[in-house]
Amino acid sequence: MAATRTFSIIKPDATERNLTGAVNKVIEEGGLRIVGQRRIHMTREQAEQFYGVHKERPFFGELVEFMTSAPVVVQVLEGDNAVPRYREIMGATNPAEADDGTIRKLFAKSIGENSVHGSDSDENAAIEIAQFFTEADIVG
Repeated sequence: MAATRTFSIIKPDATERNLTGAVNKVIEEGGLRIVGQRRIHMTREQAEQFYGVHKERPFFGELVEFMTSAPVVVQVLEGDNAVPRYREIMGATNPAEADDGTIRKLFAKSIGENSVHGSDSDENAAIEIAQFFTEADIVG
């Protein structure tokens, strides 16, 4: 099985509680490698571009405000079937429905403050990675 990549964001609710290391531990114990990582304070423009698919949804403004409210950690993860594997590691969007041991079950505060984002397809992973990383930033 060939290694693939996915994109992750450790969101403000987790970085504010200093959970980056704890989240990374769950990622790595779940079989993925962190091959690119940077702590940034997302700009409004970056957040609006990243979440542009939700622009017409009622929660768009609140989402942009949340994602720009504190630093985030953007990551490139690599491993076998990285996209579906990371989605398993993250757990359900609603932490009350997430499986035990998943990032969201362990750390999320609510559906909105659910600690992490992960790509939903290989195609979106490539787009999302390119928004924040160059190939030179990714060291396998």
